[in-house]
Amino acid sequence: MDRKDVDTAVAENTHLRGLFVVVGGVLAILSALRNDQRWPFVSDWVFVPAVAVLALAAWAASRYYNRHFGRATPSRGYEWRMVLALVVAVPAVIIGSLFLSSRASWSLDLPVNATAISLGLVLLISFAATVGLRRHHVVIYGALLLVGAIPVWERGGMSGNAGLYLAGAAAILGGLLDHRVLVRRFGPRASEPEDDRAGAH
Repeated sequence: MDRKDVDTAVAENTHLRGLFVVVGGVLAILSALRNDQRWPFVSDWVFVPAVAVLALAAWAASRYYNRHFGRATPSRGYEWRMVLALVVAVPAVIIGSLFLSSRASWSLDLPVNATAISLGLVLLISFAATVGLRRHHVVIYGALLLVGAIPVWERGGMSGNAGLYLAGAAAILGGLLDHRVLVRRFGPRASEPEDDRAGAH
């Protein structure tokens, strides 16, 4: 295994730990439920403990991954790509959402779901910039982007909460499939790795 293969394996081991993405997806849905004033999550006595449970789940996932897949330090190039993806992601979600559909005077105020579009785009960019897009990334997060782009949504950014539900569901499904890829690639019973990248035959 040459240096490039080692760097790729370390990046995959780091970025395909999908249970973290699942936790993030559940958090997005809980946040949407709270925004919608859905019982019982409208109460701080329920929402805050629920978030604490998710934090505990993330900690448990970290222990599981470190125990079964070890720890490795990604290459400097990978770390820079991660930083760049984050630098792009945060403004893309905030500014992109406001620009596409909001009550701001400079907004296009299109009948689209800007939250779904921006989060779908950010997820695609983050995977493309780090470990490369798998087929399920393209299908799930591409579908999230396309559904958000259908011009049937309420204007003025009022559909943002629906975007959180969609993004949360997409993250849960994508995270589970990432975890499956990781287990098949690096698990104790892993055989020869399959080329599961988007467009592979």
